[in-house]
Amino acid sequence: MLDRYLADAIVVVHLLFVVYTVFGGVLVLRWKNTVYLHIPALLWGVAVEANGWICPLTPLENQLRANAGQAGYTGSFVEHYLLPVLYPVNLTRFDQWSLAVALILVNVVIYVFVVRKYRKPERGMPG
Repeated sequence: MLDRYLADAIVVVHLLFVVYTVFGGVLVLRWKNTVYLHIPALLWGVAVEANGWICPLTPLENQLRANAGQAGYTGSFVEHYLLPVLYPVNLTRFDQWSLAVALILVNVVIYVFVVRKYRKPERGMPG
């Protein structure tokens, strides 16, 4: 039972990491130093998608599910709603490349706003 809960927790962490990788640059608008966490996460996400690698969390989750005697992803809320987002059916290399490009483009747009925000001189300050 514990292995199943741990596998579910890994799926949630995995999904949060994916969301952070895609949209974490928005946090940089509020907290400038989060850029030091987001850029490595972004680079990792692009590398995984572009190269067709498997995230290390995936085999760990699968091992925990096997330990729990599970053959598939049926049952819990996490498995039913979150797993299809992380593991789409029939994902092709073209799809992976498209996701990598989309990830880059979304973050380029976000970081344009970040750069503009931090380059603007403060109003009311002597120049």
